[in-house]
Amino acid sequence: MTDSAPAPAPAPVPAQPSPAPAPAEKWNILSIIAFIIVFFGFSVISIILGFIGLNQIKKTGERGRGLAIWAIVLGFVSIVIGIIFWIVFVAVIAANPNVTVN
Repeated sequence: MTDSAPAPAPAPVPAQPSPAPAPAEKWNILSIIAFIIVFFGFSVISIILGFIGLNQIKKTGERGRGLAIWAIVLGFVSIVIGIIFWIVFVAVIAANPNVTVN
């Protein structure tokens, strides 16, 4: 008969602290502003802010890439529509020189 002592119980492992909750993803403010102001007619400013926002998003990993892209696209589209409008307007006025506006 072997006389063996019982194995000592393993030391209790301290409870691991729960991981901190993931921080809420930040939104890029410039992309939000660019997207909003394109609807107020500030197309050039919206395009500029959209490109700056895209550059910042690439560096920081923030959210808002889609808003920045849409701001740029809508800015260019509104500029093109404005140019077409003015071309048509001037063409109509030039084609009817006898018409007066009261």
